[in-house]
Amino acid sequence: MLRYIQQRLVAAVITLLGITIIVFLMLHMLPGDPARVIAGLLATEEDIIRLRKQLGLDQPLIVQYGHFFGNLLRGDLGISARTSQPVLGEVMARLPATMELAMISTAIASFFGIVGGVIAATRRNSFIDYLTSILTLFGASMPVYWLGLMLIILFAVQWQVLPAAGNEGPLSFILPSLTLAAFSVALITRMTRSSMLEVLGQDYVRTARAKGLQERGVLFRHALKNAFIPVITVIGLQFGTLLGGAVLTESVFGWPGLGLLLLDSISARDYPVVQGVVLVFSTTFILLNVWVDILYAYLDPRIHYA
Repeated sequence: MLRYIQQRLVAAVITLLGITIIVFLMLHMLPGDPARVIAGLLATEEDIIRLRKQLGLDQPLIVQYGHFFGNLLRGDLGISARTSQPVLGEVMARLPATMELAMISTAIASFFGIVGGVIAATRRNSFIDYLTSILTLFGASMPVYWLGLMLIILFAVQWQVLPAAGNEGPLSFILPSLTLAAFSVALITRMTRSSMLEVLGQDYVRTARAKGLQERGVLFRHALKNAFIPVITVIGLQFGTLLGGAVLTESVFGWPGLGLLLLDSISARDYPVVQGVVLVFSTTFILLNVWVDILYAYLDPRIHYA
């Protein structure tokens, strides 16, 4: 197990290194001059040249990346081109709102996905099974921004029972959480159904039923326990996906998180903030992958033995 964990951590470090290179190069190939953005519209060409030299933007890309990577190792993500504030401070100020939204959405998706998958698997080829398949297909196909707008029109405009935007209390979490969880519910339901169908056909399940155990005990103590291993993997990966998927959701609902910060920074060509947000998303997703791999190996020892 220790060797397996070491291998996963080494792979994560290599992946993070590649992400820093990709993010650095992609942002520097986009149109726009960070020095001109920072200097403002009234700045002269001499001011822009001087500022570009101060920021090191006149140096070769390899030298700029060396400075960028060195600052990352010290926890310095740079200075925002819009606010002239440390990027790390702005990112950490917005991170809790996005994390809360992603955690609530993951909890909603996990509950309804597991329950729906178990019901569909135990009633295979029935009306409930077909209805569950249709609903999961609908949930996986809906664009996030369309679903968010429909929920706002229905619950905030017509019925006026929930807030349309912002983070002003517990009720503000309902609409963005449901919007963000829609796709994950569909994916977890499908995975749970597939895993349950595979497990329900195993010999030990038939043996448990032959012994006269109650169906509830057979489903939850024997079938679901063993079918839950791939479902845990999907849930962990979906949490990381929801962090990145919060960009559109936060823009629709005006949620003060990293997603909205990323969109605003892209519009303003604020390269340091864009880099910081993307790196936070990427690092979180990679660490979640490592954690899920370790948990998966812990639950199923055959993985790290292989």
